[in-house]
Amino acid sequence: MICFLLYLAALGLLGGTAATNQIFTSSGEMDITSCPITYYGQKYDKVYVAFESNTFSLCFNGSYQTGIKNDCIFMSGGTADRGGLSVFTKEIPAGSGVHRLLPNLSNAGKCINIIPLKDSQQSEIQQVELGNFGSQAILAIRTHSGYTNLDVEADAQVGGVSVFKQTYQAAETNVGVITDVSGCRLAGVVYKTNTTVSDLTTCTSVMCDFSGVATVVNDCGPMEQCQGDGSCVFKTMCTVTGSAVINIVGRVESVPDRCGYTLVGPSVIPGFKVLGVFQERRRKDVSFLERVILQLDSPNVQISLEQGGRVQLDEKLLKVNGSAQVVHGVELSRDHRGVTAQLSKSQYTIHVLFDGNTALIHMTGPSETAVQGLCGNSNTPLVQEKAAEHSAPGCGMEYAEAADSNINCNHTTDWCNLLKEAPFSACNEHIDPEPYMAACTHTLCKYPAVDGLKCQFLEAYVKACSLHSNVTVERWTTKTSCPAVPRASCQDRFCSDNEFCGERQVGYPHCLCRAIFASKYKSANAYGEPTECTKKSASVTMANCLLEDKSIDYSFLHLNDEACKAEMDELTHMVTFKFNSSNTCGTVVMANNSKIIYKNTIMRRNLSDSGMINRQSPVQIDFSCYYAQPEIKSLAIRLKHRAVMQEMTSGEWKYNLTMKAYSDAERNNVIQSDTYIQLDQNIWVEIETEGLDEKVVVVVMDSCWATDQPSPSGALRYDLITNGCANPADQTVKVEGNGLGTSNLFSFNSFQFTGSSADVYLHCKLELCVTQSNACAPICSQGARRRRSALAKYEDKNPALITMAWSN
Repeated sequence: MICFLLYLAALGLLGGTAATNQIFTSSGEMDITSCPITYYGQKYDKVYVAFESNTFSLCFNGSYQTGIKNDCIFMSGGTADRGGLSVFTKEIPAGSGVHRLLPNLSNAGKCINIIPLKDSQQSEIQQVELGNFGSQAILAIRTHSGYTNLDVEADAQVGGVSVFKQTYQAAETNVGVITDVSGCRLAGVVYKTNTTVSDLTTCTSVMCDFSGVATVVNDCGPMEQCQGDGSCVFKTMCTVTGSAVINIVGRVESVPDRCGYTLVGPSVIPGFKVLGVFQERRRKDVSFLERVILQLDSPNVQISLEQGGRVQLDEKLLKVNGSAQVVHGVELSRDHRGVTAQLSKSQYTIHVLFDGNTALIHMTGPSETAVQGLCGNSNTPLVQEKAAEHSAPGCGMEYAEAADSNINCNHTTDWCNLLKEAPFSACNEHIDPEPYMAACTHTLCKYPAVDGLKCQFLEAYVKACSLHSNVTVERWTTKTSCPAVPRASCQDRFCSDNEFCGERQVGYPHCLCRAIFASKYKSANAYGEPTECTKKSASVTMANCLLEDKSIDYSFLHLNDEACKAEMDELTHMVTFKFNSSNTCGTVVMANNSKIIYKNTIMRRNLSDSGMINRQSPVQIDFSCYYAQPEIKSLAIRLKHRAVMQEMTSGEWKYNLTMKAYSDAERNNVIQSDTYIQLDQNIWVEIETEGLDEKVVVVVMDSCWATDQPSPSGALRYDLITNGCANPADQTVKVEGNGLGTSNLFSFNSFQFTGSSADVYLHCKLELCVTQSNACAPICSQGARRRRSALAKYEDKNPALITMAWSN
């Protein structure tokens, strides 16, 4: 017997025990359970041995067959055709002679499988040994000293591929050779123990440690990408879609409010920031990316990328098309995908693609650099990234709304998880789908799948993969029934700040009301602001998006006069109807006990000639303004004050009522507090109004009388005017222009009550009257002095009083 035993453990002169022999002729299956072997990282407890054409094969995955991949060791065996197997159990401590011969051998030896090879005469020709060193293994070969001309060729294969091949001279094998058959396996490739293998095409290294575990090390940083030649460049991606910001390391940040935030700070390109402004849409509690702002410090300008493919430079609208144009160093272009903006500086480039819903921010450069903002990899709190200059007052208020009972979150989750399945899986090794799935589920479990939102997250993932890794996801729209040619939403459609572009019907974009803006009107069952009444005019302003929500097309609306149509503000999309004294638009003037009312109606144009059907809702919206009749008041002001004035509040309309006394017919000399008034002196009194529409309303003095007390109902009374006409018993009383306009004049001679030196109080009862063929002016005859009555429906049932007083 050749006493080899790993060359006596490299001349350590081992002692130990051997197990019972297993014998084979030509071929056999050997049980090595008591001394299993880990062959290049794979552990085995059986070996399959065979002789064929002077070659000895020792395989681990069944008997050797040509063309079948297997883990085998092949050796030239001379004339041997049989053999056996025994197990020698003895620990070989670390640091032994074997370990010194094989420096990569780190574990202690446990046992040795001894396989002597013999010829038909039972003469030993060779001895093969497989040593168990835990997760490592040793192969030893020795040839009998009588075979001095027998060279041995050894070939260790894994999966049918040679990983170690060596020809040993007889002089070597007569003494004995030992080699390491330890290693690691990864993706079908074998790596030897304690080695590192680099792949320049992928910028990765595989490290095989002593325990047989292979570890892949990426030679590029987390924000770098391999160039295929072993070099790395800074190349990373941030995606903002809905309220989700998927940053450069795949972390998802959800924006809970409607403020502006810094997405990319100036650390990549000094003096340049990318910001995002968020707004609500159909629900108050879910925000969406509304616009992307590129802010430059030098010069101090900002470029805003908005819905509808609009681009603004500060307040100026830019015309951007497929031909790239450079604005302050930023290259701008627009196509069916959306608006693209790109800035390159100091060897770094920031590329932004915004389609009105999703922003893809791609950053490249020569080496990895820190990225600030929500897109960065820091753990900065959300509030610290808020951009105050792009955040409206109150934008941080968060709302809570009832859950939508029509949403099935389980179905939503299944939909979002499609990103892990084919054909999206073609991108999974380039872009992690998990953050996109999380953003998709978070939004669609709360917000209805409308306005293309269901496909938005899938499309964002596909675009990110294409832009970052140049990988195309084939036929994804076929699997998901999403639009075959995704287009930027609402191209060329401008919506106001209170609107967003969405779909009332699938495929038909409209400007829809934002939830917070609409709520204040919907709660009042209104279409817009209250009627605005100003001097001699009235207007009503409504939100076009609220009208459209009820299928009302403002262009078909008019007032009582069909020529009076609405005007739309191109910036706010508010619709205004108005009339005034110059253009009444068919306004109807009415009176009741307390008001003179100007009423008009917004209605839909008659479409009877447009065909047998129509899809416009019937419309009748009344709005009005009014003058309220003055409240009855006695203002006990003595004549020493030059005038009596009171402001009359008539709902939304206001007008002033003034009474003044003069000492001359031309009304040049106002009676002052120090003016001396003699008895029987002629006094002219003028009553004026300011703020009334003289084309429709006139003032009528119904009566004027004097009392010796402040109260107009005092027991001692003297009439100057009755029923709009001068008292026929007092020839000093003259009345001019009563009921003909918005001012009146009368005169009389001063007096005092007999037997009294008290103050005299003059009271006048006034009323407003709607003109109708001069019916408001009283007709006074010399004898009867009567007043023509106005139409009953215009008669004032609630007249007003104004009072002056004088002392003798």
